[in-house]
Amino acid sequence: MTSLTEPVSTPPPALLFDLDGTLIDSVYQHVLAWREALAAFGLDVAIWRIHRRIGMSGGLFVTALRREIASKLTDDELQQLSAAHAEAYGRLRESVRPLPGAKELLATLTQQEVKWAIATSGQDVSARPALELLGLPSDTPMVTRDQVRHAKPDPDLFLAAAATIQVDIKHAIVVGDSVWDLLAARRAGALGVGLLSGGYGSDELERAGAYRVYADPADLLAHLDEVGIRQR
Repeated sequence: MTSLTEPVSTPPPALLFDLDGTLIDSVYQHVLAWREALAAFGLDVAIWRIHRRIGMSGGLFVTALRREIASKLTDDELQQLSAAHAEAYGRLRESVRPLPGAKELLATLTQQEVKWAIATSGQDVSARPALELLGLPSDTPMVTRDQVRHAKPDPDLFLAAAATIQVDIKHAIVVGDSVWDLLAARRAGALGVGLLSGGYGSDELERAGAYRVYADPADLLAHLDEVGIRQR
């Protein structure tokens, strides 16, 4: 006697997005803001060195820079440095734009009932305006640096984002533009997808754990089937 079974239907993976360099074109504004802040403390740091650290939390960023340039900044001065960066970035924010396809990608995922969230190393005060820029409501699921103990490359942000939308991190895909995003994804136990829109090369992103690399959100949208999301 032949037994018939119902075909198994598995839900599409959830997507957890970094923000800067992944959904909004803001990496170089952050680089310039850090350079201005560092210069105010008499520190002349090459732009390429600053760019290599974008994606980390502000605290890890300045700690890494202090080590690289042998600076003797005190902990209080480091806090002032982070505040100076936030102030400088605030003045540059008007030039930030959504990356190509970002709005369309998020709208498509929502329409297809694919769960997604944003996880950023930025503080809430600097990240919150990006929701309006992307045309998103204020209750969009987003986890910021303020809400976790450690930021990237620790996995806390992505674990918290997955919990926010009630998905198992193993059933989620992290989308980011930096090696720090992908290292955090690996530590969290999620698959990683890299975007070139933050300035890292595909070889660097792949070495950090990206199993697919796309140019920007528009390119990812055109290839959603490659990450397990079949459009209806």
